[in-house]
Amino acid sequence: MKKLGSLKESPFNPASAMDYLPEAELRRLQLGRLQESVRRAYHDQRCGQLKSRMDEIGMTPGDVKTLEDIRRLPFMTKTDLRDTYPYGLFALPDREVVRIHASSGTTGKPIVVGYSRNDLDVWTDAMRRGMIACGLSENDVIQVSYGYGLFTGGLGAHYGGEALGATVIPTSGGNTERQVMVIQDFGTTAICCTPSYFAHITEKAADYGVDLKKTRLRVGVFGAEPWSDAMRRHLEEISGIQAQDVYGLSEISGPGVALECLRQDGLHIFEDYFYPEIIDLETLEPVPDGVEGELVITTLCKEAMPMIRYRTRDITSLLPGRCGCGRTLRRINRIGRRSDDMMIIRGVNVFPSQIETALLRIKGLSLNYQIVLTREAGLDQMEVKVEMTPDLLGDRIMEIEEVQKAISHSILSITGIHAKVTIAEPKSLSRSEGKAKRVFDRRQL
Repeated sequence: MKKLGSLKESPFNPASAMDYLPEAELRRLQLGRLQESVRRAYHDQRCGQLKSRMDEIGMTPGDVKTLEDIRRLPFMTKTDLRDTYPYGLFALPDREVVRIHASSGTTGKPIVVGYSRNDLDVWTDAMRRGMIACGLSENDVIQVSYGYGLFTGGLGAHYGGEALGATVIPTSGGNTERQVMVIQDFGTTAICCTPSYFAHITEKAADYGVDLKKTRLRVGVFGAEPWSDAMRRHLEEISGIQAQDVYGLSEISGPGVALECLRQDGLHIFEDYFYPEIIDLETLEPVPDGVEGELVITTLCKEAMPMIRYRTRDITSLLPGRCGCGRTLRRINRIGRRSDDMMIIRGVNVFPSQIETALLRIKGLSLNYQIVLTREAGLDQMEVKVEMTPDLLGDRIMEIEEVQKAISHSILSITGIHAKVTIAEPKSLSRSEGKAKRVFDRRQL
């Protein structure tokens, strides 16, 4: 496969034209890259996992003659990465793997991913193009408040910003007082972090008497956790920014698999690098554009660890039609939930994003909340703990009880579940400087 070193050959990167390729040309490019990616995984993967699975169904890399043939290939899942920990899915010699990241998983062994030099260039280019779609340029000052380290968020945004030619401030996560100071003093125009952490930053800014609307901050690039449209509207209202969604996952590359353009009408997936499918959760067959299902991604240029038909567990749809921005790249709907963060409560499927939407309908509440699941007398119970704001704290007890009833009704109307509602004092619930932990399932304790 041809190296993509040409990405850095000139100040004007021709790869930006990929966003506007005619569909027929893009599909030809995808097919060639798909064939090479399957060949690499089949012949060079250390554990021989894809080879054994393809051999079982009598398929070889040469059988991939059209893009539709991808549907015949076996799926990969997160379990495959855990079962081959740490390097079983690598397809390059160790000397050609120049970086290793690992997932932020909380149970068992982490998910380990490797990158060649070319893989890092591809990742950087995807993130750079996404930042352009978000309205950023070399004139911006980008504050990267994702965590740096094994988590891909910080370095992904960092290298994308530098490739864009912007000034990058690597604040990482934490030390929120300093984050606010940097926004003020360094003239930050864009911030990259989780939406829940930016909500925390806005709280701290208010505590320090800082009005973010009076700073130079104008764009937020938020990802790494599902967040609702209601959360977006809230963050934009309290800070004056435009809140842009970024999607990615460590197993594929990191942040930058897809980003919103300024129209905020779905996320453009950089499908010259990442081929998307949406499958039915029951039949595992592809569904038409506009129909919701599970996102499956195949890497088209990944050398160190090619991923073939990786089941992300993220629920979305491919949007029909072309975006008004002119990009020919397909778009996926914003991801508000995952199939594996679904809570089943008394037979009803409930997602944290639904609870968030219900809470944001009620005035006087903080954005910090927790969902606690227990089992009493054999029945599942759901308690939603949410902080009040200082304004609500000053109200009479009867008014707080009315707020509780309003919250309970809002949750019931969205989920069909009666929930116990606990209103906590301001800033009494734990906060995260990275991905927010919302659900505490104590039913097995």
